Amino acid sequence: MTPPHKRRFWNTVAVRAAAPGFEVTLDQRPLRTPAKAALVLPCRPLAEAVAQEWDAQGAEIRPQDMPLTRAANAAIDKVSVNRAAVAEMLSAYGATDLLCYRAEAPEGLVERQIAAWDPWLNWAEAEMSAPLLRIAGVMHAPQPEPSLRRLADAVAGHDAFEMTALHDLVTLTGSLVLGLAVSRGALSADAAWTASRVDETWQEELWGRDAEAHALAEERRGAVLVAGQLLSLLRGTEMLGAAGAGSGAGGGSGCGS
Repeated sequence: MTPPHKRRFWNTVAVRAAAPGFEVTLDQRPLRTPAKAALVLPCRPLAEAVAQEWDAQGAEIRPQDMPLTRAANAAIDKVSVNRAAVAEMLSAYGATDLLCYRAEAPEGLVERQIAAWDPWLNWAEAEMSAPLLRIAGVMHAPQPEPSLRRLADAVAGHDAFEMTALHDLVTLTGSLVLGLAVSRGALSADAAWTASRVDETWQEELWGRDAEAHALAEERRGAVLVAGQLLSLLRGTEMLGAAGAGSGAGGGSGCGS
């Protein structure tokens, strides 16, 4: 049985300065995380976006309609207190990056993978001096250790809020390279999601769409777009969740006041 939604209990939503950033208040009372920590946002654009989520709530509170609030809670309650472990987990994706494992046939799928994935492996080599091997088939093969270290260094350059966004980008696409490309403003979140779905799109075209799988994919795509939105709010860049590439630099908080 689904538990009932909590009722809205506030009238006004506002943003105010609160060291070391900004907080959202409901009837002048500041929001707190599920772990009862102060929900302090590192920059005003993110605080304003979180405030809009709360202000848009109707008579019943729907947490599923507040993805940025959920992301902020995760950044404070989970990522900030386990940052090294999260960074290590994300860095491990470099050793098995989706973009490296290639179909041997049919030719059409091989060509699509080359077109969608090679530019971003080339980007990783040029941007981070992290060349990765292309591997035919699905059997694991080791990647160059210097490349994996450089990718890990790139991950470590993210603060807790940025790493929260990077977590969803990487885990939902299966690619550390795509996640870092979005984080560094070279690729939009939407384009990263599309690139990660080359195999699934091919299968849909061959066999038709499975409604349940498509619904799950759309839910995950939504989470990827929210991650791009979170990064753009943190850095004050053009929306990284949109179809085109953003313009932000990766690593380190770009929040301003």
